[in-house]
Amino acid sequence: MENVTTVNEFLLLELTSTQELQPVLFVTLLIIYMIDLFGNGSILVVVILEPRLYSPMYFFLGNLSCLDICYSSVTLPILMANLLSAHKAVSFLGCITQLHFFHFLGCTESILLAIMGFDRFVAICYPLRYTLIMNLKMCILLATVAWITSFFYALMHSVMTARLNFCHSLKLNHFFCDVKPLLELACGDIRLNQWLIFIVTGSLAMVPCFFTFLSYLYIISFLLFKNHTCRVLHKALSTCASHLMVVSLFYGTVGLTYIAPTSAISVIQERYVTVIHTTVTSLLNPLIYTLRNKEVKLALSRVFGRKLKLPKENHWQH
Repeated sequence: MENVTTVNEFLLLELTSTQELQPVLFVTLLIIYMIDLFGNGSILVVVILEPRLYSPMYFFLGNLSCLDICYSSVTLPILMANLLSAHKAVSFLGCITQLHFFHFLGCTESILLAIMGFDRFVAICYPLRYTLIMNLKMCILLATVAWITSFFYALMHSVMTARLNFCHSLKLNHFFCDVKPLLELACGDIRLNQWLIFIVTGSLAMVPCFFTFLSYLYIISFLLFKNHTCRVLHKALSTCASHLMVVSLFYGTVGLTYIAPTSAISVIQERYVTVIHTTVTSLLNPLIYTLRNKEVKLALSRVFGRKLKLPKENHWQH
């Protein structure tokens, strides 16, 4: 019979074993975190305060910015604290809480990106019915479904993981608490947990991804066969390019993170891709949207009192 250990805390993996690099990494992550908070916070403020951005597209962008602030806050503060601490540990309750919010916010972003793709699909393919379909009640309903569904999905993982017994080393092979590293330390039957990761997590990741890219495939097909002009296609896709970049960045890092490693080198690569996914992705989202979106840049200049001159041109009507 295996020796079951009473768990009070888990030891986390070091980001680097080189002591001289730890302060440098701390400062780097702190700068990334502050830019993340400022960038996403600025977008959230202008979406709330600027009446010209009161539309479904920017309603969901505000949700995404709020989510990115929370998402980076789940992992970065603990990661930075452990860089300066000799005892790199997290309590059992703290570990389960981190696991819950990591999956809660990650799943919400996946569903939210699919909803934003659907919003662009309706706006471009059914412009005359857009305001009727994507009214305020529908937008609030879609956002609420995304947040609530993701909360209970994450609750499933946190409850099923918390009930496990741990009989191996309590040193996690990761920088933060996630389901897969915790299952490596568990004893007993973990097949149900593995099936939940494979079926439920796989479905909630792949289904929104499929519908997101399906929306853009339909948009391209619609514009090509309906308008028979590349100019209109280019103009329409230019309004969707920011969202496509965010989707590609999000699912690209998720895919690299959760593909089973085949060697020790790929394990190391997976760890650093995870750090990129939890830090850089949230940082780049506001930059992508502001650099490619003149409406957001104008709103930022109005809200923060800075005059920004931009060339006049017609925008796609939302």
